[in-house]
Amino acid sequence: MTVKYNIRANVVDIRRYKPQATDRILVDSNVWYWYAYPNTNQAFQPPQPYQFKEYPRYMAKAVAAKTGLFYCGLSLSEIGNLIESVERYIFDPTGGIRNKEYRHNFPTERQKVLRQFQFVWSRVENIAAPIRAVIDQSTISAALTRLATEAVDAYDMYLLEAAQAGITQILTDDGDFVTVAGIQVFTANQNVIEAARSQGKLLNR
Repeated sequence: MTVKYNIRANVVDIRRYKPQATDRILVDSNVWYWYAYPNTNQAFQPPQPYQFKEYPRYMAKAVAAKTGLFYCGLSLSEIGNLIESVERYIFDPTGGIRNKEYRHNFPTERQKVLRQFQFVWSRVENIAAPIRAVIDQSTISAALTRLATEAVDAYDMYLLEAAQAGITQILTDDGDFVTVAGIQVFTANQNVIEAARSQGKLLNR
């Protein structure tokens, strides 16, 4: 079923937009995963061709343009879980070994996961700056309000709260972000781009 997006953000098609040095972009976890982790195409559910192609390409252009790129520490756990799942699948494509068994019963494989994770995160830190993410009662209250008014998941609501420190541009394939007013969503997600065009929210930059 096609998702019917109610577009409130402004949307930028990264396939047709050249990164600028003046941009300040928060990079979502899915983009870091496709850009920095070398084994994404070996996952049980590998990225779609455009995901594997367009996001790493845009990231390379952004680095060359000296675009301001940012990461949130909340991405650390999400990327780590993805890496562990892929490495487990590479080790055991039959699915007979569960996550905890893989983590505790195969120490050599665990070291492989750790090395991959360290490699990926070093690539993130090498080209981007951190934004401060504080999860206190004020953040929780704001996130719960956001969850009630915008169609984002529980992870995204914290990422959006962390981005409030002057960063309104987000590079992501996740269409949920377009339901948030006051931000610019940089994406190659064709469904999102078409919805934004039809609703007059696609930017020509």
